[in-house]
Amino acid sequence: MNPPRYRDAQVGGCVEATIETRADGTTVLRSTEPLRWYPARLTDCLEQWAQAAPERTLVARRDRGGDWRRVSYAQMLDRARRVGQALVDLGLSAERPVAILSGNDIEHLTLALGAMWAGVPYVPVSTAYSLVSQDHGKLRHILATTTPGLVFASDPAYARAIQATVGDDVTVVLAEGAIEGRATRRFDSLLAAEPGPSLDAAHAAAGPQTIAKFLFTSGSTKLPKGVVTTHQMMCANLQMIRQCLGFLADEPPVLVDWLPWNHVFGGSHNTGIVIYNGGTLYIDDGKPTPTGIGETLRNLREISPTIYFNVPKGLEEIARAMRTDTQLRDTLFRRCRAMMFAGASLSQAVWDELHAHAEASVGERVRIITGLGMTETAPSCTFAVGTDVASGHIGLPAPAVEVKLVPSGDKTEIRFRGPHVMPGYWRAPQATAEAFDDEGFYRTGDAVRWIDPAHPQRGLLFDGRTAEDFKLSTGTFVSVGPLRARIIAAGEPCIQDAVITGLDRDEVGALVFPRVDEVRRLAGAGADVPLPEVLHRPAVREFFQRVADRLWREATGSANRVARLHVLAEPPSMDVGEVTDKGSINQRAVLAHRAALVEALYEGEGADPHLIRPRRD
Repeated sequence: MNPPRYRDAQVGGCVEATIETRADGTTVLRSTEPLRWYPARLTDCLEQWAQAAPERTLVARRDRGGDWRRVSYAQMLDRARRVGQALVDLGLSAERPVAILSGNDIEHLTLALGAMWAGVPYVPVSTAYSLVSQDHGKLRHILATTTPGLVFASDPAYARAIQATVGDDVTVVLAEGAIEGRATRRFDSLLAAEPGPSLDAAHAAAGPQTIAKFLFTSGSTKLPKGVVTTHQMMCANLQMIRQCLGFLADEPPVLVDWLPWNHVFGGSHNTGIVIYNGGTLYIDDGKPTPTGIGETLRNLREISPTIYFNVPKGLEEIARAMRTDTQLRDTLFRRCRAMMFAGASLSQAVWDELHAHAEASVGERVRIITGLGMTETAPSCTFAVGTDVASGHIGLPAPAVEVKLVPSGDKTEIRFRGPHVMPGYWRAPQATAEAFDDEGFYRTGDAVRWIDPAHPQRGLLFDGRTAEDFKLSTGTFVSVGPLRARIIAAGEPCIQDAVITGLDRDEVGALVFPRVDEVRRLAGAGADVPLPEVLHRPAVREFFQRVADRLWREATGSANRVARLHVLAEPPSMDVGEVTDKGSINQRAVLAHRAALVEALYEGEGADPHLIRPRRD
């Protein structure tokens, strides 16, 4: 059988590494390819492309759902300089930065670039902390940590959050509308500023170590921490990405992207790829949800990306839609060189279906690229770029990234050092000190192992979190990451995520978060039917019973034998930290918040009426 054919795409930088084995049991990996030159500031790239391709569209967004509103590189440079002057006039600085509460739009990007041009950090904040959270606790913490001098929001939908958390001494800017009882400025007033000598001086003073932005972690275990993100971090990392994904330099990249800019993947990685390489970003107002995916599909029927990024749920929805929508399929694959996902593992079934759709459309597959990165590393550290990549692979280090593998119990922690790594957390010296080891490597808490120990150049495999694993009462270690992935795969498409239980107990259990739209579809139930009733429908109960039976049957020992399941009707709560705004489940927060439910899971048949046990015969 002939091997599958892949679309030509130049890759490199992370395909070979030197391996240093130390006497203390640690291993250090480095790319064999050196990091090439990169600019001092991300705004240097904006200026470069404004001169080289002034009329090229930098960013576009549909105007109230209609036609695309476009801003060229030359226009954006002018807008950024005007906004930068307004920020200088307001006396803003690292001590009094710009906070952006609203989501991805042209005003947000203009304000971010204007702040960077003027050497003023900005703070993109999750919209959920304003619009979904009931207590605004995380928003209040972020604003208290950064003490902004200006807060921007797109419209008065943010009024309640602003009134609850923003002091009267802070300038509030809205793109449109007003807030009753609160003095505000319109965004257009910032664009009216005329750039002058004070802006030129501020811009000249900005350099590689100037703070570009504060990116806050999701706060999975504690309150969010502000990652100091410098221009050097971003520019060094974008050069690393260009060397690993060499095809980005072959033509200006085109992205159709919804990923939120308060996260490093959307706001630094994807937006940075566009600006660094002179590309075009089409802001996608869709989301990977049953109600939001329609807008994403609409945009992908019209715009052909050269590289496509999404989370696994988004790729799953797109793969499903392409079964009956050839226009979507053909537009998506027309010039796409690669796809990449983040946030969770992509199921092999969806992976295979994407390959099948590409072959049906253009006669060849496109690479599906994976890797490992995080907010503290701006973000990319490793890439797996070959045609033999599978879910869970994270590959080898990018140029100038030093990877240290440190034994941690029965696991191996991966740590990073390089020009892309943060100097620390803002106004958090203790957390900063705890984040680094004595050699200056950032401690990730992520575990890895070799794909093939006999052939280490094949790269590394993600192996969960070192802090998630626990012991049963027998002393047997339970490796949470792989087991969680098994449960999600066994419950495709009805299981969104799983939290593993069993600390100091005899058996492994699981709390399962269902995909609500899928279980409703399975039950034949509309949105008006309460979820607890849906979960008790015979078809749904039998589905999860079969999942439990399969997990029991395929287990190889007590550490991965799931003896009890509880399918949760209550969604994860953001306010108590069970879920981040990008949908990632925090295992420890769920276990703490639902401790009584975990107790009931183990107390006997009558204690938990929703208990599902495998049929063991």
